[in-house]
Amino acid sequence: MAEHKVTFNHQAEPVVVKSGTLITEAARLAGIEINQPCGGQGRCGRCVVQVIDGKVRQRSALRLSAEDISLGYCLACQSIIEGDISVIVPEQEKIERRLVTDRTAVEVEPPLGYSPEYHQSLKRYFLSFAEPNYEDQTDDLSRLQKQLRVELGFKDVEIPLSLVRKIGSALREGNWQVTVYLNVNGSNESEPHVCMVDVLPFHCESDSPMWGAAIDIGTTTVTLWLVDLWTGVVHAQVSEYNAQIRRGEDVISRIIYADKEGGLQELQQLVVGTINQLIELACKRVKHYPVQPEDILKLTVAGNTTMMHLFLGIPPSYIRLAPFIPTFNQAPFLRAREIGLSANPHAIVDCLPGVASYVGADITAGVLSAGLDDTQKLTLFLDVGTNGEMVLGSKEWLVTCACSAGPAFEGAGVRDGMRATSGAIEEVWIHSETYEPSYRVIGGGKPRGICGSGLISLLAEMFMTGVIDKAGNLNTQLSTSRIREGEHGMEYVVAWGEETQHGKDIVITRVDIDNLLRAKAAIYAGFLVLAQSVGVPLEETEQVLIGGSFGKYLNIEKSIQIGLLPDLPWEKFNFLGNTAVKGAYFALLSQENRERIREIASKMTYIELSADNTFYEAFMSAMFLPHTDMSRFPSVLGAFQTANKLSVQT
Repeated sequence: MAEHKVTFNHQAEPVVVKSGTLITEAARLAGIEINQPCGGQGRCGRCVVQVIDGKVRQRSALRLSAEDISLGYCLACQSIIEGDISVIVPEQEKIERRLVTDRTAVEVEPPLGYSPEYHQSLKRYFLSFAEPNYEDQTDDLSRLQKQLRVELGFKDVEIPLSLVRKIGSALREGNWQVTVYLNVNGSNESEPHVCMVDVLPFHCESDSPMWGAAIDIGTTTVTLWLVDLWTGVVHAQVSEYNAQIRRGEDVISRIIYADKEGGLQELQQLVVGTINQLIELACKRVKHYPVQPEDILKLTVAGNTTMMHLFLGIPPSYIRLAPFIPTFNQAPFLRAREIGLSANPHAIVDCLPGVASYVGADITAGVLSAGLDDTQKLTLFLDVGTNGEMVLGSKEWLVTCACSAGPAFEGAGVRDGMRATSGAIEEVWIHSETYEPSYRVIGGGKPRGICGSGLISLLAEMFMTGVIDKAGNLNTQLSTSRIREGEHGMEYVVAWGEETQHGKDIVITRVDIDNLLRAKAAIYAGFLVLAQSVGVPLEETEQVLIGGSFGKYLNIEKSIQIGLLPDLPWEKFNFLGNTAVKGAYFALLSQENRERIREIASKMTYIELSADNTFYEAFMSAMFLPHTDMSRFPSVLGAFQTANKLSVQT
């Protein structure tokens, strides 16, 4: 097979690749990062590069104009190298961390009555041994096992080989006194499962910290709480964008990328690298105690089913193929070294149980922390994100589903969409007479794009002021220059180029509006199908609990106006923040709570929407603002009629 030279960004040394290699693959060999938000499917158009010398064969040119192509622009994930070329890679979008103090940190207190001796599975014991002699030739391992059996009552303790290697030196360095950490599962059973986590050659103070971590692996964001398991106090909360984003912004894109050669290993390394980065950061933030990553002895992990598979390096392929069966819903206990985590290599890693391919441990943990399994009220619990998971029920019963909302509310799939970082428009208001917008930008200053909450606000304002109709069509009869014909059809200008950081107009196009309509329709249809499946009218819901960091910034009024949330009194809505990490925290501290999550997972009835004909009907009915059946949204109908009446009078 022929070989070709590829020069990136005028580098002195080209890389040599075989004919048929993609530009993205060649870039990786050259040590250059090219983001692929759609997982390399050629859908998002955000891996554009410019070939300034030579030619490539393009499998797809989606989102590129004829002029772009004539100038050598191409999609790196769809462009095949068949000769020597020179390529310019534009500066890639940076994955910026939100400020933890104002966007992700929450007030959290240890559970009332928390007692590590009773609730905690990780136990610490101080053991003293008689020094061996010529009369007592018992080997070190047997000596330790006997002490665990006689003094502590544990007949069979799992001790990995890596810890067996430490026993001899620990006993002698500690002058035959050691501190042993054991993870004891099922303390109420006659024979609990016991495994050794560490053995140290000294006597730890009985109330000194024992470190653990609660982790939520989100599709977009990874959050970690560093916890003293002895007191239950959270000493650090840290959060970072999941580095897998550069290989796909939604779970389907990542599943597709994982199927590529080396893709699964890369995605596993990216998420583990993100967690390790957070572990390092969390340890540095602890005050009063010097903490190192190797001091962390127990980790509890929540995440959706795809994220769990990728975290463990298990192929997620079958999650997206009918009948949508994952490899596992409950992983066995693991050790940190098996995954590559920067904790104590023998630390216990407990991956919480999920329910199905698209309802994972982030939801079971969220149900626990929201108290849904312990309330008599008819409750709708939801996590608004790319998957749109939701649960309806009470302590008596729980029914759940997930709808593929897509990444539109994360700012993806929208021309000027972006994540909720500095420079993102997060709130929009439109004047009902002039149709001129005003907006608020995260961090202040000039905008760079629009984040999810800003898109919801913008869509609601456009509808309520008549800029768009129920179907999302822009009203070209209005006397405003902000509605115009763009390169990809009709669009509305939110910010002129002179107002923005990059000097380009920030707009929302008809294609963007369609993407947002599909996202909100999928979520609302999910609510409706859940309610219909159990014969309960949606309007009888007594409370709506919204989890996830994005949900924290939803404007209830605007979300109802577009038909994203059901039209219920505002006091019924309660934003809970990151319920997944909070549930993981509760499970980290308490065996009882860990068992509750297992029971929640086994109790839930899962509805696969793709196999339910009523979902498609509900989805199509919800593809309008706020809905084809306006009687479902009486408050919006009243406000719309009032606004139009005033407009006519004016």
